Amino acid sequence: QVQLVESGGGLVQAGGSLRLSCAASGSIFSINYMGWYRQAPGKQRELVAYIATGGTTTYADSVKGRFTISRDNAKNTAYLQMNSLKPEDTAVYYCAAWRPSRSPEYWGQGTQVTVSS
Repeated sequence: QVQLVESGGGLVQAGGSLRLSCAASGSIFSINYMGWYRQAPGKQRELVAYIATGGTTTYADSVKGRFTISRDNAKNTAYLQMNSLKPEDTAVYYCAAWRPSRSPEYWGQGTQVTVSS
């Protein structure tokens, strides 16, 4: 089992920045990918970005150029730096982790990000 704990959400004005953190613990040796998903009210959960152990990153088109995902393998922690935030970025953000060739298997509890206009 892998446990994920997120932190760093909050309320920010449009154009502002936030940094989310996700600390992993447990059987982390099996994990290759860590990423962030988000779910806005009335919408399906969607991928924001993910990163492989080796550092390869993938982003949703809606956040390219504004968000940056990174990870510190020594600390078993992933980060999501969010800049130029827009009201449409408002959602609960979930950290996820998974093994190669799998869908996300482990989820954090979620952290609320609210962007005011």
